[in-house]
Amino acid sequence: MNFLELAQKRRSLRSYLPDPVEQEKLDYVLECARLAPSWKNLQCWRFIVVEDEALRQELTTAYAETNPGRKALLQAPLIVVLCGVPAESEIWEGKDYMMLDAGLAMEHLILAAAEQGLGTCWQGLFSEAKVREILKVPENVRVLAMTPLGYPAEERKPRPRKEMSQIVFKGTWGSGNV
Repeated sequence: MNFLELAQKRRSLRSYLPDPVEQEKLDYVLECARLAPSWKNLQCWRFIVVEDEALRQELTTAYAETNPGRKALLQAPLIVVLCGVPAESEIWEGKDYMMLDAGLAMEHLILAAAEQGLGTCWQGLFSEAKVREILKVPENVRVLAMTPLGYPAEERKPRPRKEMSQIVFKGTWGSGNV
């Protein structure tokens, strides 16, 4: 599968099979995340892999009752929590490189998971303070995102994407398209 096919295959999934994820596949997706590029090669990201069912249940309390992501945390056999260490990154001219770099690492993980036949769903709408408390994350570390990780229980159709002409300009903003 080439990269375009992989990008087209990836979906945000909220239904998972209870089947365990093989250690080799978990190691593979984490290695792919580890190799993501970062500002000045500072590698400010950290990942917490949560397998324990009671701990996964407790993590759902960091979500609003109406958040559809809660259910996925319990169905998937693993949750991967993305953290960032601000002291290992910089804000330069208003750009928060910790957020950019951690996002790149998570995207590497998500695409590697799709390549391995695993599902994910990037989630960020939760109480950071609650997750920090549950997972004993130090105060100097940010909890940025989570994703369930497991085998999909559903096959989702692609959602509409913007046309290239809406997002790419040649030379200057709003100019002709590439």
